[in-house]
Amino acid sequence: MSPPPHLEKDNGLSSTGSKAPLRAGKKSVEVDVGSSPSTASIPTRTQTQSSSQPTFPEGGLQAWLTVIGGSMVLFCTFGVVQSFGVYQDYYTRVFLDEHTPSEISWIGSVQVFFLFALGLPAGKLFDEGYFHHTVISGSVIYLVSLFLLSLAKPHNYYQNFLAQGVGMGIGMGLMFLPSLTITSHYFRRRRSLAMGVVIAGSSLGGCLYPILLNNLFDKNDWGWGVRAVGFIDLGLLLMANLFMRTRLPSRKYKPDRKTVEFKTIIYDLPYMVFVAGSFLVFWGLFFPFFYLQYYGAQRHVSPTVVKYSITIMNAASVFGRTIPNFLADKYGPFNVMIPSTIISGGLIYAMFGASTTGGIIAFAIFYGFFSGGFVSICTPAASLFAKDISELGIRIGVLSSSLGLALLTGNPIAGAVLSPPTYAWWRSFVFSSVVVFAGAACQILARSSLVKRKGSNIT
Repeated sequence: MSPPPHLEKDNGLSSTGSKAPLRAGKKSVEVDVGSSPSTASIPTRTQTQSSSQPTFPEGGLQAWLTVIGGSMVLFCTFGVVQSFGVYQDYYTRVFLDEHTPSEISWIGSVQVFFLFALGLPAGKLFDEGYFHHTVISGSVIYLVSLFLLSLAKPHNYYQNFLAQGVGMGIGMGLMFLPSLTITSHYFRRRRSLAMGVVIAGSSLGGCLYPILLNNLFDKNDWGWGVRAVGFIDLGLLLMANLFMRTRLPSRKYKPDRKTVEFKTIIYDLPYMVFVAGSFLVFWGLFFPFFYLQYYGAQRHVSPTVVKYSITIMNAASVFGRTIPNFLADKYGPFNVMIPSTIISGGLIYAMFGASTTGGIIAFAIFYGFFSGGFVSICTPAASLFAKDISELGIRIGVLSSSLGLALLTGNPIAGAVLSPPTYAWWRSFVFSSVVVFAGAACQILARSSLVKRKGSNIT
């Protein structure tokens, strides 16, 4: 039986012969057309390639519910991290006043270290299809540790360190990266915007928690201040786990599964330059989030402004984590992220002049906006280096782990060079600003290599 005319044209098969030569490279291969049950069952290369490429809805009810769920997770995790300045101030002046600022900052640094460093195993579990297992486990560990923190007694450093630094940090680390990366199942063209909305949840948390904690801590009610955060997070994490859903099959369920070689990621030089640059930026970027409230108190700024300085900075970062991401989808993540990084480094130097009420407010607004631009675009920028979506989890995991190391050491170093009780703040400003500028230089190099690889300036 002769094949239909349209198949003769498309596949180059002869309607008169039972065998037709197909050329593959330099060799000629004969295919027995007559013996096949149906000529139409032979897939073309174009059909095979298109069927293997995932499609992205770029919206829809479940897509945006997943984004909202991810935003709730970051509200509870990264939002608490960005509120650590309240704990830093309260611990230094009241709760753990026998310890230096550098020793106290280790609590927050270990917490944020686990949040990012567990990104590598959490990203691997995400790629293998264990999204819900990972996020639910992290939620339980985090909430148990948070309520244990409320039972900590004054002047018992190890209790705060274990509950807040280690326990809450591990729970955060299991939830953070999967809840951010899950948006990649629904968005490609608008991925930067979707991730920006998710990360903006952390800024909203950073607005609420400082107000709540400062007001309760002022009443000397440590336990109920922490428990209030716990009850809010319990409700939000329950909803988040119900809202978020995976869409694409995991690698373990794919018949044509490709193994992502870890060394392939490590040997990708432009990507590792980008990772190194991000490490340097994060090494200095979070110094104001940890120390601005205490710095304002040391400068005898209005107590009301001191109390709300972290909230103001996080409120500004809500816009800094959405508007730049909208622009990144149009002009490219690197083209928006690099200017944000350079401006952030310059603003840390500007803290020299932020010694009045107006100066603290202005710094908090501008720094919150521009630092938010880097934090939210960093992950979409990393996804540009992925050759396949199956690499996404492990690439972001490698980035996240390096950022964890930066945050583990950066703030304690900045706190150590303060040299209390004299408090040489300029040393911390210079250290933090210089490493942010060095990170921006690495980003520029990584972007240059990426432009050559992709052949496009929209990066």
